Amino acid sequence: MKQIIQDLKTGKTILEEVPAPIVKSGAVLIKTKRSLVSLGTERMLVEFGKSNLISKARQQPDKVKMVLDKIKTDGLMPTLEAVFSKLNQPLPMGYCNVGEVVAVGKGVKEFKVGDRVASNGHHAEYVCVPENLVARIPDNVSYNEASFTIIGAIGLQGIRLLNPTMGEKVVVIGLGLIGLITAELLKANGCDVIGFDYDQTKVDIAKAKGIKAINLVDGTDQVKVVEEHTNGVGADGVIITASNKTNDIISNSAKMSRKRGRIVLVGVIGLDISRADFYEKELSFQVSCSYGPGRYDDEYEQKGQDYPLPFVRWTEKRNFQTVLGAISNGSLDVKPLITEEVSLVDYHKVYGNIGASNSVASILVYSNEEETPSRKVAVSSAEKGNGGPIGVIGAGNFTNAMIMPALTKNGTSVKYIASSGGLSAKTLANKFGVTFATSDYQEILKDEEVELVLITTRHNLHASMALSCLGAGKHVFVEKPLALKLNEIDEIIAQAEKSKKSIVVGFNRRFSPHMQKIKSALGESSGPINVCATMNAGFIPKDVWIHDMDIGGGRIIGEACHYIDLLVYLTGSPVASICTNAMGKNPEENTDNASILLKFENGSNGTINYFSNGSKSYSKERIEVYSQEKTFVCDNFRVTQGFGAKGFGKLKTKQDKGHLEQFKRLSEFSKKGGTPIIPVSEILNVSKASILAVESLKQGAWVDVD
Repeated sequence: MKQIIQDLKTGKTILEEVPAPIVKSGAVLIKTKRSLVSLGTERMLVEFGKSNLISKARQQPDKVKMVLDKIKTDGLMPTLEAVFSKLNQPLPMGYCNVGEVVAVGKGVKEFKVGDRVASNGHHAEYVCVPENLVARIPDNVSYNEASFTIIGAIGLQGIRLLNPTMGEKVVVIGLGLIGLITAELLKANGCDVIGFDYDQTKVDIAKAKGIKAINLVDGTDQVKVVEEHTNGVGADGVIITASNKTNDIISNSAKMSRKRGRIVLVGVIGLDISRADFYEKELSFQVSCSYGPGRYDDEYEQKGQDYPLPFVRWTEKRNFQTVLGAISNGSLDVKPLITEEVSLVDYHKVYGNIGASNSVASILVYSNEEETPSRKVAVSSAEKGNGGPIGVIGAGNFTNAMIMPALTKNGTSVKYIASSGGLSAKTLANKFGVTFATSDYQEILKDEEVELVLITTRHNLHASMALSCLGAGKHVFVEKPLALKLNEIDEIIAQAEKSKKSIVVGFNRRFSPHMQKIKSALGESSGPINVCATMNAGFIPKDVWIHDMDIGGGRIIGEACHYIDLLVYLTGSPVASICTNAMGKNPEENTDNASILLKFENGSNGTINYFSNGSKSYSKERIEVYSQEKTFVCDNFRVTQGFGAKGFGKLKTKQDKGHLEQFKRLSEFSKKGGTPIIPVSEILNVSKASILAVESLKQGAWVDVD
């Protein structure tokens, strides 16, 4: 299928051929008929993409600070690699999509195949959208009209926050697409509306709708206009739908407001607010968040948990339905807003000169006749590398920044890369010369040439995908963790034994030259040792998926497992029992501030400190090993020193956590077979210990690792 994307590195807008998405649980697959180009929002994205690195940095000072902190801890080159990896990721364009439902995911009750729907899907021939971000289109509303649903909901949410009453005088600053719809909805609500803009075409459209609209291009004093129109009282409310970096807009909004007036920001403006303007009038100011309640809440959007109507009357979905209802009953007429209709293949007519466009609304028309969308796209016919064919499931940041570069450096052949949406798979396939991109990982399992499959998806998918791959007769590499539940681990090991295929987990730190050097210095008969490992993990917001115990398993299972494996490697012994203590009086099971104590079968003792409340300017990882009056210290996998260890010296490298060596050995295994790069007994022990670390926290006691 075809999809419009933007290359953030070059700023180019591209019509890309990508695998069509497959329908997910709780979502519907939509065959697109029309999509609306939001010229204001998309113009900003295009202009940002076209700007140079310095300009991008100036627009994101918070990101610059993060980069500088990372340089201090990780070094210059790893940081630059991470930054450019991020810039190489494409940005899917568009969020106003209408079409026909062609598939319904598990658990969806509201929709059926054949329904005409509006959603916040991208500019793509097929989109997969969660149920709570989809609304059915009334029979008397055309696809063209329905394409205004999402953009209309943005304006409607601003109105709901303003809470106007009949007869109030409300100013709309900025008569772009959102502004015009906002003004018309306010008028339908019984308000006396004044609109300001600098574009005569938009002013004329507003006037035709009965709105007092004024072009400010000739220097008209908007504050005086409002004073005259309100007999000196001032506006009851101001809704700002403009996009401009100047601080004049917020200042004028305050000056034109009555005492205790309300100001709602929908657009993007400068916000250097004068306290005096707001203080003397006791003005209220609020920023509107997109479509309404539910936005950016994964529980609502992705998991389909609706807010109860008696307590949250207007959610984003109910706002969608309201806009469609207003179009249906004639209180909102969007037809005059349509400037042009352009075929998807002629997208460049819209995006080629978007910065100078005076259009109000551009509609993209889709003519996709393909009944069964292709979920596999041929990308490269490059000659294979030195290894046997490999398939990769998952095309996220880690795959892009670490796994694919490591495989490429080792000359390993990758035949497939899969991602559920298809776009990220196609992007990485283009970048690394992969033969096929697919949105359906079953395509990999059906190919008899593929010998090894790498799974790099979100953690809750690891176990089921590993079982599927082993069942298909493939060797499996799973990026940590192996599973989130103990019974899943047992099932995977049993399936691996049955299929006589290997299962490896991406515990890369044991392959770091720093750990290899320490392990060599310890020798084979070092006896019991003490190991203290600290991960200054850094704060991650609680709404990020890793904290969700059902999806990410929490950071102890999902990330601290690295250190449990590292200690198993250094001690040369499996974990016998484990005890976890966490910060706070009543820590939750997904805590990321915890100390884990480990007893090993050979008498070794380990401590893992996994903390998220430290400074990011301090080293992220530190490992200390104590044995036979010798001490070894590794600082962030860049510098390792030995104390009391004759002839050990100092190892200093660029940051090397062992990824390259891990994939080198994995590549050799895929070519020649032999012994798996990590013994399965250690994978079993570490995976169970990681899960039992959380169980120990819940029980408040030591737990034996069987």
